[in-house]
Amino acid sequence: MLIVVIGGSGSGKSEFAENCCVKLCPDLKAYIATMEPYDEESLQRIRRHQNMRSTKKFETYECYTGLEKLLIPKKSTVLLECMSNLVANEMYSPAGRSKHTADWIFRGIRALLSQAEHVVVVTNQVFSDGIIYEESTMEYLSVMAQVNQKLAQAADAVYEVVHGISIQVKGSTAWEGDDR
Repeated sequence: MLIVVIGGSGSGKSEFAENCCVKLCPDLKAYIATMEPYDEESLQRIRRHQNMRSTKKFETYECYTGLEKLLIPKKSTVLLECMSNLVANEMYSPAGRSKHTADWIFRGIRALLSQAEHVVVVTNQVFSDGIIYEESTMEYLSVMAQVNQKLAQAADAVYEVVHGISIQVKGSTAWEGDDR
């Protein structure tokens, strides 16, 4: 099952996605961390997320680029966080692929789905401010739009999280006892 969780910065999407994974599989969970630490702010964000999931029994895999090469335990429940970092890494990191980014990302998603029982993807809502940015930022936003649209189309369920409240946008309830 593919579940997509989308929301703005600080919306509560990470906590919702983690709890979704715990409900789907109390034991075998993989957390794919995509934020490449590059400054103190990113290190603080990484520590905050590590603390949030410290009691939830996730095994962490760091994957900044090349998602299609990652091997995870068969039949596990995977939390991929966050798509916006993965897209940026693939587009701008020396190790990434600056061309056909959306296609490479989807090869990675398909590879995860071939290994895992469930994949939960956290992604950002980056399209609502209406501001025109520099060309490279607009290119990034365009790729994010492609990836988010493909994710939503392929997903069994899509949730938007706003102010800590989840709104089911697509699909049926992914687990019994959903307590949104």
